[in-house]
Amino acid sequence: MLQNFDFYNWVVFPLLIFFARVCDVSLGTLRGVFASKGFKQIVPFIGFFEVLIWLLAIGQIFQNLNGNFVFYLAWAAGFAAGSYLGLTIEEKLAIGIQVVRIITNQDSEALIEALKNENYGITVIDGKGARGPVKIIFTIVPRKSVKNVVRILDLHNPSSFYSVEDVKNSRNMTLSGMAGRKISFLQQLLSPKKG
Repeated sequence: MLQNFDFYNWVVFPLLIFFARVCDVSLGTLRGVFASKGFKQIVPFIGFFEVLIWLLAIGQIFQNLNGNFVFYLAWAAGFAAGSYLGLTIEEKLAIGIQVVRIITNQDSEALIEALKNENYGITVIDGKGARGPVKIIFTIVPRKSVKNVVRILDLHNPSSFYSVEDVKNSRNMTLSGMAGRKISFLQQLLSPKKG
């Protein structure tokens, strides 16, 4: 029985389809994320390899159409795994900058000082909320620094409202928390151009 088993068509080829789909869908996910963040320089390169891998995979499938349902399962599983992997990679890279908006009706002096001590540039605005006067604090930070800003917020004003948004473009800005740090070649390559 095992002598008649077509190992290539039932194991090797489906695995190749699966891994090809994982690669091209991961690249597609990253391409979409980079495009949405304004990284125009790297998007065409990612798109080139994404489509090249996809063409190679689909070409092999059309050459080997024999009704093997495992091919289709491998294709679908590769798509699902590639979507997950692409988002996981993007999350780990934490590329880009974000604005953290804090609204608090508590005494915010300790929070403001703590943010300044961590070299985060801030803008503070007086506002009026439903329950009275509030302070609105803005800071623009590298995405990797958002958790630290939230940690400081939880330490000094835990009941404050905050929101985090991506910044696609900026102008005349020094990244908070980056003063005095060298920027790597990769960071320069991946930094969106201003203007």
